[in-house]
Amino acid sequence: MRQRFARLGILFLMLAGTWLADGSAAAQQSRSDSVLALVGGRLIDGFGGPPLENSVIVVRGNRVEAVGRQGEVAIPPSARVISTEGYTVLPGLMDMHVHLMLLGHGDYDHWDRTYRSKWRDVIMPIAARQLLLAGVTTVRDVGAPLEDILAVRDRINRGQIPGPRVFASGPFLQKTVPPLEADFRWAISGPEDARAKTKRLIDAGVDLIKVIDQDQMTLEELKAIVETAHAAGKHTVLHAHRAEEIRQGIRAGADCFEHTGLATQPGYPDDVLAMLRERNATLYWCPTIEGLYLYPYTVDQFPARLDDQRLKADLPPDIYEDVRRSLDHPERLPYFQLIRRRVPTLANKFAQLRTTGVTLITGTDSGIPMNFHFDSTWRELDTFVRLGMDPMDAIRAATFWPAKLLKRDDLGTIAPGKAADIIVVDGDPLRAMESLRHLVHVVKDGVVYK
Repeated sequence: MRQRFARLGILFLMLAGTWLADGSAAAQQSRSDSVLALVGGRLIDGFGGPPLENSVIVVRGNRVEAVGRQGEVAIPPSARVISTEGYTVLPGLMDMHVHLMLLGHGDYDHWDRTYRSKWRDVIMPIAARQLLLAGVTTVRDVGAPLEDILAVRDRINRGQIPGPRVFASGPFLQKTVPPLEADFRWAISGPEDARAKTKRLIDAGVDLIKVIDQDQMTLEELKAIVETAHAAGKHTVLHAHRAEEIRQGIRAGADCFEHTGLATQPGYPDDVLAMLRERNATLYWCPTIEGLYLYPYTVDQFPARLDDQRLKADLPPDIYEDVRRSLDHPERLPYFQLIRRRVPTLANKFAQLRTTGVTLITGTDSGIPMNFHFDSTWRELDTFVRLGMDPMDAIRAATFWPAKLLKRDDLGTIAPGKAADIIVVDGDPLRAMESLRHLVHVVKDGVVYK
């Protein structure tokens, strides 16, 4: 049996090598003058206006060259034509809270001890490919060892492995750190240390700064982090599990909060809501809410989703068996102890956030227990809609608004001059967000990956 697993492991590595070669060739193609035309579909361009029927999108290299209706846009004779008739065409999705070093395993301590040496070369490339083939063309990775995540980000950018465009925070900054997690959590002590560690991350090349447990910091420590990040043009991402975390973050000028927190409390305090309303024009919030609903759905309604064939196909056999065994009894996992009590509070908290006017963006905590990269993002959008958000607004929460937060106006919409990140789905997400799981084509930077 061990020999069989070894042979399968070798096969996996050979396939991984094929992905590397294919990704590199595709990236080279995107930098050429190749022309692609997507013709005939219903276009939702990310700007929020009515969909464009019978659309034509012309892509040259890695940029959109022209957008319009059939008969109004000339298709270059040299173009590779992809028919999108009967389908919906959208910008590539953007997931603003993922963890590439995780693959849904139920025991973090075991995962960290067992797979630390495989995060960079095995785990993260698998997660990146899963997200890309799920139509996610841009992600924020908000918590990983610094050298590992930057190496994977840069390999994706060079076309050496397939994956979404990665904006990486590297390690969290927090007040105290468990020894086992020191690779991806950095402790700070005093404003000068906070400033120095933030600068160290920025000098290493991170795209943003992640802070957690900021209610345990002094305001001066947190301000040192935020001000140092802003001086370098980086935005800050803060946990929102407790009311004082939110208060402290707003006082310090944070840019984006993560999670729908306050555990089992029924809602956010009035003073917190007032602070959010005052800052709403410049404040983003990433609820990461579908992972919480996923527990009762999986345990009570559809436990067979844990046997998803994509998980088995994507992971080396030994890692697959380990992940699957870790989820045999999800009700026993410490991670899910409070879920049954938290779920009834979520609809109200989501509604409260919407009424404050903060900008809600899509993020999934993809990679946490039971939350697999290949189906987390569409589930988050589906949850937004089920909780009352208009479907077009939900789509923009995964396209237009993340691009604004990242200060990347070339992303998140389909128009001339924009990056050619485009997905084609079989169905109408404005009527059923689950359509986003039925992907026909995925284009990133002008390269057709599916």
